[in-house]
Parts: sequence; C-alpha cells; structure tokens
Amino acid sequence: MSVRSLLMPVLTERWLSRDRLLKARAKAERVRLRKGEPHRVHYFHQTDDPYSALLAACLPALVQRYQIDLVAHVVGPPSDAAAPDRARLVAYSRKDAQRLAQHRGLAFSDPGAQPSAAALDRATRALVAAADRGGFVEAAGPISAALWGGVARGGDVAVPTWPWPQASEPQAATHLTAGDALRKKWGHYLGATLFYAGEWYWGIDRLHHLEQRLQDLGAQRAGVSGVLFAPDADLAAPAALADAPPIDFYFSLRSPYSAIVAPRVFELGRLTGAPVRLRWVLPMVMRGLPVPREKRMYIALDAAREAHWHRTPFGRMNDPVGRPVERGLSLMPLAERTGKAQAYVLSFMHGVWAEGIDAGSDRGLRRIAERAGISWADARSAMQDEAWRQTAEAHRVEMLDLGLWGVPSYRVRDTAVWGQDRLWAVQQALLAPHHPPHHAATDP
Repeated sequence: MSVRSLLMPVLTERWLSRDRLLKARAKAERVRLRKGEPHRVHYFHQTDDPYSALLAACLPALVQRYQIDLVAHVVGPPSDAAAPDRARLVAYSRKDAQRLAQHRGLAFSDPGAQPSAAALDRATRALVAAADRGGFVEAAGPISAALWGGVARGGDVAVPTWPWPQASEPQAATHLTAGDALRKKWGHYLGATLFYAGEWYWGIDRLHHLEQRLQDLGAQRAGVSGVLFAPDADLAAPAALADAPPIDFYFSLRSPYSAIVAPRVFELGRLTGAPVRLRWVLPMVMRGLPVPREKRMYIALDAAREAHWHRTPFGRMNDPVGRPVERGLSLMPLAERTGKAQAYVLSFMHGVWAEGIDAGSDRGLRRIAERAGISWADARSAMQDEAWRQTAEAHRVEMLDLGLWGVPSYRVRDTAVWGQDRLWAVQQALLAPHHPPHHAATDP
C-alpha cells in the first residue's frame, strides 16, 4: 500500500467532515461580527446559462426573505477544461432548465437554440450596468426573460424596445474579467452560483442549503419559514407498477455523486419493481478529459454536503482513479452473472468513498468483493478478462447518444437526465401513466 493510500482516507475524512464544515461556518460568523459586516452573499451570473436565468428570477424573493447584502458579478462560461463536452452541456442545460422550471413553478422554456451574439452582448451589458448601479436583483430576472424570450420568438429583442441601460463594451469586458478571476480565486467555475462566507451553492438546486445556513444564523426576516425550494423526497413505500420499465443507471466507480446516489437508485428500483440496468463507464479523467482543480474540489465538498443531507456515509475516501477503477470494473461482468451486481456496486462505492479502502490492493478489493458475496478465487479469475472495456465503451457511446456526457445519468422510457439531484425526475418518469404510441390498424 502506498503512502498516498494510507494518508488520503485520514486527510479526506477530516476535510470533508460535517464537524469541520460547521466549525468553518462558525469561524466565518465570528469574523463577520468582529468586522461589523452584513451577511454578504455574492452571486455569479452567466448571461447565456439557463440555470442563471432561473436563479436570477428568484433573487427578489431571496433578498425579501433574508437580511443579506447581495453583490452581483456577471461572468463568462466555464473553461473548456471544466466543460469538456460543451455542445452537449449547452443543449442539455436548456432542456433540463425547462424541466426544472416546470417542476418548481418557474418560467423557462427551451427555445431550441442559444441567444445570438448580438442579443447576448446587449443583455450582458445591461446586466453589468445593473450590477454596477446596484439594481441587479430587480433587473436580472426581466433581462434574462427578455433574452430567452427573444430566442423563443425566433429573433433578437429589438433595440428600441430594450428598456435597460447598457454598460459600454470596455466596462462590460472589465467587469467580466474581474468576475471570472474572483470566481476562480474562490474556487468555482460555473455560473448560477452563490458564494457566502467560504461556501458555494449552485443554482436553485442548492439554494436550500444556503437558506438553512442563513436561518441558523438568524438572518431570516420576520415571518419567514421553510425554504423556497425544498428538496424532493424519495419514494418511501412500495408502489405497485404494472410492467415497470427499466432504469438505465450510468455511473462511474470514481464518481462521488454516483457513490452517494447508487443506494437511492437501487431502493427506487426495489420499491417500484423497476429493474436497474447497470451502465458503467470509465471516469472522465481516464477517458482523456481534464478535470480542473476547482471542479474537483467543489465536487468533493458538494458531494459531502449532499451525502450528509441524505444521511449517506461519505468522506473517508481513497480515490480509485486508475488501476483501482480498472480492477473494480473487471469484476462487474462476474457480479452481474452471479446476481451480485447491486451488492457489489454498493460495497465498492461504500468502501472507497466512506471507508478509505484501497481497491488497487488485493486486500482491499478482496474485502469489497467477498462482502458482496463474490468469492476471491472467482474474482481473481475474472480480472484476467478484459472484455469489460468494450462494454464500458458501449455504455459511453449509448450515454452520448442520449445527449448526456457525465455521470450519474439515468434513462427511463424517453426520459434521460443527469445528476444525483435529478432522481425525482426518474421517479416521476416511473410513476407517470404511460401511454404507448398508437399504431393505426392495417388490413391483414
């Protein structure tokens, strides 16, 4: 066992612990009080990002609910390293934002295309002017709605109907450069992000974490209770489904989000009778796709926060990138043939993400395999077969054909979604009445 494998579980258990997070929050609050500063929330808005449009529409409600000083920064899109499959990301973001808007009672429809360069420039300069003048909260939602509405109508918003002041091109460029630099300095890469006292919150999906933190600090205004968007509850009781469709579950053994959602996916399958078809893929970094440091750091911290919310053990990790993932995937065909696939996935995920087991060692992988009911003799034999590589590649191609590129992702009938925070969409697709396509009768 390497020194890295020995130290990583100890270090990550401390770094990702809930205790460390709460202490960091308490320290930040002491500093704020000592300096006499308000609760200052920084918001990073990406003009052509549908998730930013959704969050911008919620900013007035947020500042009405909490005693906060909101500072807005208009930023550019993520770098190529942080968005290695940009075309799929852009197209999926519009579709997913529409799904999320319908689910949360917000207004956004996928127009099927991105705003034109001219419309984007006009909206960006208006947003920069609003941010610089202190009117961003009131203007961002309407500007975003006008921008995307113009695309939906098949053209740009006509200049004479544009009621918002615009910053000059040099002013806008300077603002975006500063916003991008600040976002990177504080450790993020996306738009639609909120930063408060050392912690990041992405989109309306993580807004409840920020609201709960502000409420714990007593920053809510009189009469405020609950949160704007409460997380969706998982199915808790069996649901009798006739001929339940399968759930295709695309995952990576190196994905922390896959690790924390796998138990919930399997439980959803159990409660509905839907078979879960495992679609394992190699991690992005092992497919030649870069993952920048700020992305890796945020994902680990966010996964820990989400795991705590769902009461899933997580944090004592031993990154299985490289040989441990390959060894782990080599046992997937055996696990499936013997009916141990779900038990094996859970054992592997819990082992490397919550127990710090080194899956690259025989001792570690044997422990993972045997507690899933797989004999070590059979496992050692299975590791000699490289056929899993072709299967993993087939799963990757299949996932890309669905318009998806990352894990965890899922498909149920004609619903294909990405993210551990989209299990509600999988659940809805399973429980929704299914009307098969009608085929007209033909003469025999």
